[in-house]
Amino acid sequence: MTRYSRLTAGLVGTWFVFSLIASAFHLYRTGANDPPLALGLAALTPIVVFLAWFAASPGLRQFTMSLNPRTLTMIHSWRVAGLVFLVLATYRILPRMFALPAGLGDIAMGATASFVALKLATPNHRRLFITWQVLGMMDLVVAVALGTLARVIDPQGIPTNAMTMLPLSLIPTFGVPLLLILHIICFVQASRWKREQGATLGKQWQSQSA
Repeated sequence: MTRYSRLTAGLVGTWFVFSLIASAFHLYRTGANDPPLALGLAALTPIVVFLAWFAASPGLRQFTMSLNPRTLTMIHSWRVAGLVFLVLATYRILPRMFALPAGLGDIAMGATASFVALKLATPNHRRLFITWQVLGMMDLVVAVALGTLARVIDPQGIPTNAMTMLPLSLIPTFGVPLLLILHIICFVQASRWKREQGATLGKQWQSQSA
């Protein structure tokens, strides 16, 4: 497991640096009248790679299933920063049709993440925990879809060009796919829970957090 832990940390770090450099060199920028397809591809590729690797590697599956779902869920707390989308929409920097659902969805997930992590991340609350993870995935997918297609849906509206430039570009190219992967891991973990596992898993997670 130590090998996969180090490998994962290295890959995530490399991914972040690549997204940062690509953004700095304006590789994700598009014309004012073009949809940000490069940005959408950058958001989708890491998820496809993870799913393929997860399906093909028993070692990776074992590693991800050993991760603490409470910790993975708590990470989503930072999504309250989705308030920034609402502010940018107010100043007409981002289109409302993208910024409002993306911002409000992120705020809702971020505001409830701590409660879900501390109270619902147990086999006894399996259905509620899975429901929250699914809602979180839907929020991210809808945000990426609207951000990519906003210019197609409303050609005369405000473009999403601000999302292709630093620092906002790090959200769809790194933050969104990473959070979606965490949702997927928690979803798979919870789908394997059984009620009688509650006491055992609780002790394991407490020892991991200690």
